Amino acid sequence: MTKSALGRGLGALLGGAVPASKPIVPVQAVAETAPPPAPAPAPAPALVAPTAVVADTRERVERVPLARLRPCPLQPRKDFSEESIRELADSIREQGIVQPLIVRARGDGFELIAGERRWRAAQVLGLAEVPVIVREADDRKVLELALIENLQRENLNAIEEAQGYSQLITQFQLTQESVATQVGKSRVAVTNALRLLRLPAGTQAHIRNGLLSVGHAKVILGLPTAAEQELAAERVMKDGLNVRQTEELVAKLLEPTASITTKRAERGTKPVARDIHIVDLENRLAERFGTKVWLRYRKGRGAVEIKFYNDDDLQRVLEVAGVRMD
Repeated sequence: MTKSALGRGLGALLGGAVPASKPIVPVQAVAETAPPPAPAPAPAPALVAPTAVVADTRERVERVPLARLRPCPLQPRKDFSEESIRELADSIREQGIVQPLIVRARGDGFELIAGERRWRAAQVLGLAEVPVIVREADDRKVLELALIENLQRENLNAIEEAQGYSQLITQFQLTQESVATQVGKSRVAVTNALRLLRLPAGTQAHIRNGLLSVGHAKVILGLPTAAEQELAAERVMKDGLNVRQTEELVAKLLEPTASITTKRAERGTKPVARDIHIVDLENRLAERFGTKVWLRYRKGRGAVEIKFYNDDDLQRVLEVAGVRMD
């Protein structure tokens, strides 16, 4: 970076096909003296569904009574729109259940692993039985499969996704890195999702209901207290603020709590408004490290302070920064 670029200040710096598997040919007993069979003609190309449910040829589809199925308490998805269930029921009425439900045996019945929306729609229609695939899976595998299915279908809201990751970490003692590997996400994506759970319950509910976006939430997380976060969330919804306007709001709310402002206040001098570029960069650093970050900047000099809460959290921050502990 050139010296002239630095001289313009922080504002100038920041600026506003899998190959098809071979068919399985049944082996039949043939006498040693019999001539070899003539080559079979090439089979016609088969139509393959875009997302095949039966990935393993040993799995088979069964039809079981709807009354023997029950939802799984490990299901990360909690919110089901009645309208979407009715629409799915209308589709099933016309086309049937195209994709079997995935279940595991539990007692004298079955517990859903994937397909709760189809199960609910079948109840609306009063179906007697539904197609299922029975799998053996422990609680951890059930949660992983349910998360993966919902993430692939983009069925989860941001809070449900974060709660699913949190459950894998707390209930099964997994690291964020392990969770990311299991569900096919980056570790940073998992970390950023988990940060949403630091918001007050009321603010999380607004995200769950679609009244606040994840972009809004990431900015609001820059505020240090739950009371300030709730205040900002209410202002955003009341005034219909976009993310950039929310950044400006958060910058104003941070003015009395900035360390330099506090020192000036103690001396009785007028507080200094924080540069919106600094607040924006703090938010981006917080998103990268998955924790609170403070940036002190003045005339090309300053410091960055990164919050951590225990030794494991410090280890995670160091890994994000590319620092290895010998």
